[in-house]
Amino acid sequence: MNFTKNKMLYGYVILYFTFLYVPVMFLPLFSFNDGMHMAFPIKGFTLDHYEEMWSASKLHAALWNSIYVGITASLSATFLAFLAAKAFTKYKFRGQIFTYGAILTPFLIPEIILAVSLLVIWINIGLPLGLTPIIIGHTLFCVPFCMIILISRMEGFDKNLEEAARDLGEGVLGTFYRVTLPILLPGLIASFLLGFVLSFDEFLIAMFLAGSDQTLPVYMWGQLRFARRLPHVLALGAVIIVGTTLIVMLAYWLRNLGQPQEKKNLTIDI
Repeated sequence: MNFTKNKMLYGYVILYFTFLYVPVMFLPLFSFNDGMHMAFPIKGFTLDHYEEMWSASKLHAALWNSIYVGITASLSATFLAFLAAKAFTKYKFRGQIFTYGAILTPFLIPEIILAVSLLVIWINIGLPLGLTPIIIGHTLFCVPFCMIILISRMEGFDKNLEEAARDLGEGVLGTFYRVTLPILLPGLIASFLLGFVLSFDEFLIAMFLAGSDQTLPVYMWGQLRFARRLPHVLALGAVIIVGTTLIVMLAYWLRNLGQPQEKKNLTIDI
């Protein structure tokens, strides 16, 4: 019976990943196609699309904008998520469930609603569109994801370690830097990496709030209007797929680093 269940489970996993990732794999495949269209049969193998990608000056500007926005937004989201996760795992307070749900709201509502809301608020304030509102929007969008990761990390934290440090005469800040931070650091790095990937790949909020400052997804969307520019967009997409996959794998490994095996098995993955 267990053997049959395992076979069914493995079959389901293979079918799921096939359905999810096989269509995505066509993107790197066609990025090497010596042709203008995503169609079979492939005309030939070429690296010209990757050379064209690296020679596009507008792409470079959009790339650095995305990196700047991603780093700033993920740092902000990780800091805010750390404070929230610390409060939820260490204290019990009135309205805790309501507060938890309020923080998760950007995770639950459609992105376009968040984007339009931020656009209306920003315009009514009278401030210009650009990277600043994008950073604010991406921070709001990333905080729930970062908080969930940090809560899963902090739930296995032994509070007796902090109490022992305080009993030995260490202050609050000293206890944090010598005891708490080293233990939680893998989770913080994992939270930052996941927030960076989410911000780097996010499109709707950036499209509504970008103004003249394009991020990389907005740049790619604009290039799709021109058929002759499609090949180097495919090459760029292939590079992004590989890069984000490696970052997510690293974030998953760091999140579980130093945790007991039992805790790893109980951790719910996003």
